[in-house]
Amino acid sequence: MTASPHVVVIGAGTLGMCSAHALTEQGARVTVIDARSIASGSSGRSVGVVGTQLTDPFEIQLRMQSVQRIRRWQERLGLGFNPIGYLRLARTSEQMELFARSVEIQRDAGFRSRVYQANELQQLVPHLSSDGLEGGIFGPDDGFLDPHEMCTLLAQEVKKLGSEVFQFRKLLGVARTSGGYRLDTSKGPIGCDFIVNAAGAWAPRVAEMLGQTLHIHPERHEALTIHLDAPLPYTMPMVMDLVNGQGTGLNFRHEKASELIAEIHKVSSPSPEDPDNYNEQCEEGSKVMLAEMLIERVPDLPGARLGRGWAGLYPVTADHRPYVGPVDQSEPGLITAAGAGGYGIQLAPVIGLIVADWVLKGSPASIPGTESLAPTPERNVPPYILRRLDQ
Repeated sequence: MTASPHVVVIGAGTLGMCSAHALTEQGARVTVIDARSIASGSSGRSVGVVGTQLTDPFEIQLRMQSVQRIRRWQERLGLGFNPIGYLRLARTSEQMELFARSVEIQRDAGFRSRVYQANELQQLVPHLSSDGLEGGIFGPDDGFLDPHEMCTLLAQEVKKLGSEVFQFRKLLGVARTSGGYRLDTSKGPIGCDFIVNAAGAWAPRVAEMLGQTLHIHPERHEALTIHLDAPLPYTMPMVMDLVNGQGTGLNFRHEKASELIAEIHKVSSPSPEDPDNYNEQCEEGSKVMLAEMLIERVPDLPGARLGRGWAGLYPVTADHRPYVGPVDQSEPGLITAAGAGGYGIQLAPVIGLIVADWVLKGSPASIPGTESLAPTPERNVPPYILRRLDQ
């Protein structure tokens, strides 16, 4: 490896731009290429939630690193962040016990959170029905951001630090050279020492060009705006009905004074979507399902009616954790940063740090345990295979 390696990052979404920023900060020369524009894939269709209300200590640790980066970008780059709070609902006493442990873990990590019983939930969301619920966990400092704004600000910073960001530059092929790699693009060749595959739903196709196989399932998810006749007298936090795969997956949050955004985080697609050819609009059946779920959970919202809808892709892995690291340990010059699913926005800052470690240090030395995110043969399998092994 050269003292100041040249790294090409493929993909200008949140994972790509966070990786490029971390690498540039630490002295690497970076070239970002994207076949389309900045945040034009899954990132630009995300609802942008950043939350720490989870039950796994490792997942909370990852978000601690991400939140620190986001707060830094707020101060230094002017990134907008809306701290409306995050409420995750529990349906069982077992989930409430997990939440109680999560509060302790989060406290040790420097986060604020609290468990609420079912009869206390309307303190947070007056319109919420607690039918079928045991309670929830609430983090007042969680919130949402604009992923496109984050990517754009990071691209500006990367360029200020001397690196490059090229939009509408399609990757056509990759060849290995004596000193590294040559990428053939629609606007000419690029030579480099390292390649970071952060192409989101297109990451498996990029992997093929690199002579690798990457099992990532582009899963279609839909979101809708909910218009209200009058502004709510309070700010609706992010509300999520999903704990470790259990629950409806419904989530909704405040967007504007008289507007909410709702989506279903839990979707089972029979086959992966084609990122170049999928329906980007919300289907009628999904609108009906979302409306029914919302009526059940927030039955008395004043004059609520469905607004515009859209669809995006969650690039998911078999174990629903991202791939960060080399697919082939014998070729450390090819690093994957993909497959973060519906948590890509909140995990992107820490994924960027892990990528920088792999490139500059040869392993994820800075954050304990993150070597487990490498796409090893045991993890890099089709989703149906892992389900079969778990049976």
